[in-house]
Amino acid sequence: MRVIVNQVEYELPNQSMISDALSLINAKPPFAVAVNLNFVPKTQYEQFTLNENDQIEVIAPVTGG
Repeated sequence: MRVIVNQVEYELPNQSMISDALSLINAKPPFAVAVNLNFVPKTQYEQFTLNENDQIEVIAPVTGG
């Protein structure tokens, strides 16, 4: 199935989880994840099933002064 992660298209097997998408892009913590503009708690990454055309945003915190 096709998903979009940070505006880049990827192919994942059907029934993939958020954790699969994070592995695909080699995401390094810390980060937050939103699927279709809805934030998903970290505790749900292993259980949240993705669907065709889901748009996933992986957002890293920005520090500075």
